[in-house]
Amino acid sequence: MNAMSSLLKTSRCDENQSRRQFLEAALGVAASIVGRPNSGAFAADRADDRKPFFKTRGVILTTPDLATLDWPRRAAKAGLTTIATHVTPHEVSGFIQSDKGRAFLAECDKAGIAVEHELHAMSDLLPRELFAKDSSMFRMNERGERSPDCNCCIHSRGAVDIICENAVRYAGVLKPTTSRYFYWVDDGGPMCRCPKCRVYSDSEQALILEHEMLRALRKIDGRATLAHLAYARTLEPPVQVKPMPGIFLEFAPIGRTWDEPITRREAKDGQHGKYLDALDANLAIFGREGAQVLEYWLDVSLFSSWKRDAKKKLPWRGDVFRHDIAAYASRGIRHVTSFAVYIDADYVRRYGEPPLEEYGRGLRDFSLAPSAQDRS
Repeated sequence: MNAMSSLLKTSRCDENQSRRQFLEAALGVAASIVGRPNSGAFAADRADDRKPFFKTRGVILTTPDLATLDWPRRAAKAGLTTIATHVTPHEVSGFIQSDKGRAFLAECDKAGIAVEHELHAMSDLLPRELFAKDSSMFRMNERGERSPDCNCCIHSRGAVDIICENAVRYAGVLKPTTSRYFYWVDDGGPMCRCPKCRVYSDSEQALILEHEMLRALRKIDGRATLAHLAYARTLEPPVQVKPMPGIFLEFAPIGRTWDEPITRREAKDGQHGKYLDALDANLAIFGREGAQVLEYWLDVSLFSSWKRDAKKKLPWRGDVFRHDIAAYASRGIRHVTSFAVYIDADYVRRYGEPPLEEYGRGLRDFSLAPSAQDRS
């Protein structure tokens, strides 16, 4: 990391005050990070330093957010690359097929904004009403009872076939312009505890199912890749199952605090340290190619306890954000997005414009490589 520290010190000499502050934040983070996976493997990246370091600079929004605010224009103005929809396949597909949804897609195309769909999907891919027909398709709980509460039994061939069939069906409506697919397991829900499944961790069960879905998706989209979400019960990396090519890591540190940078390992009773260790362990398994961080810097819904009628003003901390992206970049992560849920027309009326341009500018302007001026 000494080379990076020297690089940043040289760069900030010729920049304006805001740029100096940004680089000082990056330097402070870089100096505190040692022994990170792939931390020295940036030769190829530096050869392409004319382009922004972060390839994906995104936001994730629900359909009410998209229906009430001109998000494609705002994203383009902020220098973002990507808007992703959320929460479930059935509600997003309904929106996309509506007049407002078609207009949203057309506006994104005109603005050069990629569209993806980041979805808690399992309860749609394996409809809960099928439990009455065949309970063996659904997960077994710790008491040995089959339950339709969430997810599935990955050792049920019938369940896997239905999940893959529905993943392909939804992809016909919700095809991402990037060929990156996001079919997550149910939000925070446990996986199966039947005798065959229980020998695998929740992360491993999710990965086994992701392999099946990716094979199915590649029959209709040869370029398809699929996210493995490291979050909640799937935070720990898989051990017994190795990711097949085309599975990429998505890391979501929902239990952290946003009052302090992610590199403050002791923050929130050591939660930051836990997340950093889990991120490094997952990168060691999945690699950094395509790896994406899913953050909450812009997530009004999180800070409003997921109650839209009680939304609060976003407690934005630009200094924390800048430290965080430097920490992620130091690990070779080049895809970054944030939930921006509840930033809708009502939010703008109440609180004014969100810090979208500061967010986009921070991601767009970040670089690990020296500028042309510095090289001359």
